[in-house]
Amino acid sequence: MPTEPRITTLPTQDSLVKQAVYDDADGVGSDHSAPMGFVREQDASSSERTNTPMGVAAQQSSLSIHDERMLRWVLSAYTVTATFWLLFATAVGVLIAYKFGAPDFAPGEWLTFGRLRPIHTNATFYGWASLALVGLAYYVAARSSRTRLYSPRLAWIGLVLFNGAAVAGTIALALGHNNGNLEYREWPGPIRLIFLGALLITAWNLIGTVARRSTHDIYLSNWYTVGAVLWTCIIAVVATLPWYQYGLGQVSVSGFYMHNAVGMWFTPLALGIFYYALPKLLNRPIYSYALGVFAFWTNLVFYPIIGAHHFLFSPLPWWLQTTAIVFSVAMLVPVWGGSANFLLTMRGRMRDMTHSYPLMFIFVGVIGYLVGSTQGTFEAFRSLQEVWHMTNFTVGHSHLTMYGFVTFAIWGGLYVLLPLGTGKEPGPLGLALHFWMAVVGSFIYVISLSVGGTLQGLDWKHGLPFIQSVADMQSYWVWRGVGGSLMFLSHVVFGWNVWRMTYGVGAKAAPNDSNPAAGAGA
Repeated sequence: MPTEPRITTLPTQDSLVKQAVYDDADGVGSDHSAPMGFVREQDASSSERTNTPMGVAAQQSSLSIHDERMLRWVLSAYTVTATFWLLFATAVGVLIAYKFGAPDFAPGEWLTFGRLRPIHTNATFYGWASLALVGLAYYVAARSSRTRLYSPRLAWIGLVLFNGAAVAGTIALALGHNNGNLEYREWPGPIRLIFLGALLITAWNLIGTVARRSTHDIYLSNWYTVGAVLWTCIIAVVATLPWYQYGLGQVSVSGFYMHNAVGMWFTPLALGIFYYALPKLLNRPIYSYALGVFAFWTNLVFYPIIGAHHFLFSPLPWWLQTTAIVFSVAMLVPVWGGSANFLLTMRGRMRDMTHSYPLMFIFVGVIGYLVGSTQGTFEAFRSLQEVWHMTNFTVGHSHLTMYGFVTFAIWGGLYVLLPLGTGKEPGPLGLALHFWMAVVGSFIYVISLSVGGTLQGLDWKHGLPFIQSVADMQSYWVWRGVGGSLMFLSHVVFGWNVWRMTYGVGAKAAPNDSNPAAGAGA
């Protein structure tokens, strides 16, 4: 097999240090042996490869065979358990969707909306998305830092704690133990402390991995992933301390927590995966390192305060509501800047999506980030809150962001990186079925609830009887069920693809990074 240079580097951008993104051990080169879905392109110029400031030189991966194997096992275990939670959470979501259209379907106190809805949201947040993103963050940290995972044992302990919290929280919610006035914090306090313990372990492990890097600089992806874990530890502590969580203090903390759980946890983790997987997939550097750093800091400055826009027209101080609106508009800076960075990286390569489903997943995720976040800015305006607040429109918006952005980012990252770690690929039919059912299903879901929710809000604003808004939503709830069913079926296919990429037999072998000495003779 032809061998490629060990490394290509980011081009110099305003004297920023070039940082290694590719390595031959990951199987992404410029020659003829790219894995399925990877795009071939000429490598960086000789001057770019050799003129790397601050001593970043071409070198072999410092990971031993044991370290490579352990990293692969960690990623596989996090992915498999996350996939279980995806299937479980979305099966519950489909049941909820059909209960809207047929309220008498599946009666019983264990199957009421008040119990199923928090089971669905918490299993999605803390089972599926958290586990999948943490597993990917571990892989990215070790590979981009060219070092072994700081502590595989801590990674396994974190995996147990994440899953233990999700299992205990699900059981508690099913039994009716629910902090119902705390959205996305419905788990009882002791269970939330278990999740916080998993976060602290993950933060320590990621920081330790990046700190022992063999490269001089911290690659951009690790800014986002490490930042996400550190920020979320702070957010979780603020949301756990009880002394100020009563009256309007509880309202303020609820807005702070539920919005930052998305914007300071899932969003930076997903963006960090983009910054690693997209250059890896296209075999070209990210368009602008500086723009990525700029988006990182502006997201940190503008995002934490905007949760108050969920409580416009409430007794919260008017100045706090207005500040949240202003900062929501300011969030267009990191959103449009980050989205432009990804799209410009893909510039001239859109045709490659016709034969690269991983690239298509990432592209949809980028568009979901751009559209969903921009939509969130417009939703923050008081004039539009008058129509959309408390309607099904907000449900469509949340699925556009958590599904159209975060979940597609996870899928794209897994389809790029998991085959590189395990040496196994999913079949092209499985990729196609997963992608198209997920895209079509989510499109039906989001559009139906967006249109129906707008009509619902207009009914309320015009003073029509409440039952009229229920009748007007009936057909849109049916389409919600149709879209949700397609989404769930795509998850079943995804589960099969994950099995083929991890523990299954018969999967097509892909170039992998299990042997750090592979191709070292170039």
